[in-house]
Amino acid sequence: MTGDNSQEHLDFEADHLRFKLQITLAAEQQAVDDVVQRVMKAMRESDCVTGKEDAVELSLAEALSNAVVHGAKCDPTKVVECDIACDEKRTVLIIVRDPGNGFDPSKIPSPVVGENLFSNHGRGVYLINQLMDHVQFHKNGTEIHMIKK
Repeated sequence: MTGDNSQEHLDFEADHLRFKLQITLAAEQQAVDDVVQRVMKAMRESDCVTGKEDAVELSLAEALSNAVVHGAKCDPTKVVECDIACDEKRTVLIIVRDPGNGFDPSKIPSPVVGENLFSNHGRGVYLINQLMDHVQFHKNGTEIHMIKK
C-alpha cells in the first residue's frame, strides 16, 4: 500500500488494451453489487481475469463500497467513478474515485490484531492489499489504483 509520493511503477501497458470500461454510479450501496456483477461479466467475456476472478471481484466490490459509504457518505446525489482496463498481458487495472475528503491509508488500524479482530468493519482496504498485486492511493485517498497480474 503506497501513497501519492510512491516511486513504485505500476506495470500496466495502457497503449495495448484488450478491454476498457468506464462507469459512473450513484453513491448508493445497492448500486455496488449490480455494477460489480456487470463488470465481472464483461471482464470474463474479454478473457481478462481467468484464474483471478475472485480476487478482482472482491477487491472491486470493497473499493466501490468504501467509496460509496466513506467517500460519498451514501448520498445518491453524489457519484463514484470507476475505470477498469486489461492490457494484452491480461494485467487488470482498476481505479475507483470518490467525491469525499479523503483519508490517510496508513492510519487505518490493522484488522488482524487485538480488539480489531472482533470489529464488524474495517477490513476492506486490508483485503484489497492482500488480494491485489499493487495498490496505491492518490488524491488524498479519494482515488485507489489496484493492479492484478
